[in-house]
Amino acid sequence: MTTRKIVQIDAKIQKSTLTAAQKKFNSLTKKIDRLKKQLIEWEAVIPLYREKVSQEYLPLEKLLQERQMAWIVLLDSYYDNKLFKKNDKAKIRHLICTVAGQLINDGYPDEALKPLFNRHSDDDYDSLNEEAQGLAGQLMKDMAKNMFDIDLGDDIDISSPEAFHAHLEGKLREQAEQLADKPAKERKKTKKQLEKEARLQEEEALASKSVQDIYRKLVATLHPDREPDEQERERKTVLMQRVNIAYDKKDLLKLLELQLEIEQIDPLHLNGIADSRLKHFNKILNEQSLELAHNIGQIEAMFKMQVNLPYYQSLTPKGLMLDLADSIKEMKADIASIEYDLKNFQDPLSVKTWLKHYKIPKYDGYDELEDLLGFY
Repeated sequence: MTTRKIVQIDAKIQKSTLTAAQKKFNSLTKKIDRLKKQLIEWEAVIPLYREKVSQEYLPLEKLLQERQMAWIVLLDSYYDNKLFKKNDKAKIRHLICTVAGQLINDGYPDEALKPLFNRHSDDDYDSLNEEAQGLAGQLMKDMAKNMFDIDLGDDIDISSPEAFHAHLEGKLREQAEQLADKPAKERKKTKKQLEKEARLQEEEALASKSVQDIYRKLVATLHPDREPDEQERERKTVLMQRVNIAYDKKDLLKLLELQLEIEQIDPLHLNGIADSRLKHFNKILNEQSLELAHNIGQIEAMFKMQVNLPYYQSLTPKGLMLDLADSIKEMKADIASIEYDLKNFQDPLSVKTWLKHYKIPKYDGYDELEDLLGFY
C-alpha cells in the first residue's frame, strides 16, 4: 500500500525561498492532514467505546449495584443489634446513606432504597435531591457556557448523563439553526464597510471558482461515461465517487490529492501556482481547518463531560479508551472487595471490628450532597 503524501509546495523544485502564501499553504495542508487523522481516530473509537461500555462496563455496574444493595441491607440488619454502640451506628448510618443515595441516583430499581435512606438520614431523600439537582443544574449550565457558549435554560434535564447529553445536543442544534437563520442587522453601512463586504464576496466567489475549476478538470478526465474500456470505466467510477464527495464538502485538499494521484498535475504544477490564486486556496483551507477543529472539539467536549474531565484538559481517543479500561478494572476490584466483605460480614463481630477502623469523611455542604446523592 502506497503511503499518501501531504500536498506540499517544495522549495527545492523552484530552487528559491517559498513566498508567504506558499508557506501558509504548506502550513495549512499539514494542519488539515493532522486534524483529519484526529477526526478519523475519534470516529473509529466511538463505536468501540460504546460497545465496550455496553458489553463490559454496564454489566459490571449492574453487578456492583446488586452487591452494594446486599451490603447496605446487611448493615441495616445490624443497626439495632446491641453489639453496636452509638459511634458504630453513626458509621452504619453514614455508609447506608452514601451507598443508597448513589444507587437511587443511578436508577437502581429497588423500592426499598428510599425508605432505607430516609430511615438513616436526618433529611428526606427527595428534599436533599431537589437541592442537589439545583446545584448540579447550575454547575452543568456553567460548564456548557464555558465549553459551548450556550445557555441551557431552566428546563435542563440532568436525571442521567444520557438525558443531559441529549438536552445539550438539542440546545447546540437550536443554536446552530438560530445562527443560520439570523438576519443581518438593518443599518446604513459606511462606504468602507460596503467596500470590505464587496471585497470579501469577491474573494469568496474566486475561492469557490478555484474549487469548481479543479472539479471540472477532474470530471473531464475521470467521467466513466466517456471511457470505452470496462475495467478502466470501473476504476474511474470509483475515483469519480471520491471526487464528488470531496467537491460536496468543498474539500480542496482532497481534490488536489486526487489530481496528484491520477497525475493530472505534478509537484511542479503546485510550485507554479501564482500567489494570487494561492490566496484563494488558503482561504478555503483555513475554513476547512477551522471546521475540522470545531468538529473534533465537539466530540472531545461531549466525552469530557461523560468522564467528568475539566473542559480545559486535553482528551484523546486513546486516553478515552484507557480511562474506560481503568474504570472497568476499578469496578472489578470493587466487586471483589464487596463480595469479600459480604462473606466476612456474616459475623457481626467482624463488622464491629471493621467499623472500628472506618472514619467518616469530613465534607463541606456541597461535597456531602454530592457523595450522598451520587452526583456525577
